[in-house]
Amino acid sequence: MSEPDETTGGEPTRASSERVKALGLAVGFDLAGIAPVEPGRDTEFLRDWLARGYAGEMGWIGRRVEERVDPRRVLAGARSAVALGLVYDAGAPVAAPPGALRVARYAGGEDYHDVLLDRVRAFEAGLAPLLGRPVRTRGYVDTGPVQERVFAARAGLGWIGRNTCVIHPKLGSYLFLAVVLTDLALPADVPEPDHCGSCRACLDACPTDAFPEPYVLDATRCLSYTTIEARGAVPESLRDPQSAWVFGCDVCQEVCPWNLRERRRVPPDPLGLRARIAPREPWLQPTLAFVLGLDEARWREATRHTALRRTRYRGLLRNALVAAGNCGDASLEPLLRRYAEGDDPLLAEHARWALARIRSKAG
Repeated sequence: MSEPDETTGGEPTRASSERVKALGLAVGFDLAGIAPVEPGRDTEFLRDWLARGYAGEMGWIGRRVEERVDPRRVLAGARSAVALGLVYDAGAPVAAPPGALRVARYAGGEDYHDVLLDRVRAFEAGLAPLLGRPVRTRGYVDTGPVQERVFAARAGLGWIGRNTCVIHPKLGSYLFLAVVLTDLALPADVPEPDHCGSCRACLDACPTDAFPEPYVLDATRCLSYTTIEARGAVPESLRDPQSAWVFGCDVCQEVCPWNLRERRRVPPDPLGLRARIAPREPWLQPTLAFVLGLDEARWREATRHTALRRTRYRGLLRNALVAAGNCGDASLEPLLRRYAEGDDPLLAEHARWALARIRSKAG
């Protein structure tokens, strides 16, 4: 006989859990799982990570560390977490030709925070009618004091790989994650075992050696940090490894065997969520000349409703100047000189560096 579930009027616990997960899939997510919310070694790891200085300028992580370690401080009475996942890319890596630039695959379309948060709200709204009782929730998409990766792994959406990304054995690691804390007492799903084995592809391919050890990321060396989160100068030692990237980096995922196109099974997209997130003009085949030629008004238009806004106008130009120096395209020199002679000292320094790089490659 099934154990009664006091939160759903006596309905079997496993049945209620399956209905909750089915709701997550019905509102558009590709994956749904249930995780316990109690703190553990996986959430406590954050304290050591912060103590080692790996957060860099991201002080907002440490300011709410107690909530990040124990989600019950976020939602009083939380008893379960629903982890939700959405695949965001199915394409093969694209080499950047001379004069082109690269942005992380998630960034060129509609901002995933907006797309997923809308689906999270739909999921939350559907819980009470589904279960026939009031349900207290708090949902987040990458902006709240919740460690989404930890709860996705606990809920069986995948394992946390050596590159610190959640990897699903059939869908790979190009996943957006959301977490909904609830006061529902739901049975947890079984975590996925670690399938990385002895593979070092991600660690060896990282252009900036951002992994001091497997499963640990030093964010201050990661291009996703230096091109998005950091506001000052890009360290000179990290400029050459930045290559053509101007927003984020996908290298550790591109080399992951679990992301091989022939291995992945991308689910149907009946609600068109992937279509909304997919890169759009002008980010389908962007060039450095295009970005370096943007004034702030045109930047606002080009990045409207995209995650690219996160790096801000000045940050995107700074990154493009580094990429311009790396590409060695002498046709960009007039644009670079304009910034080198401009009033912004940060951009001027990066432009002078880029000019010197181009001339050294030509000579």
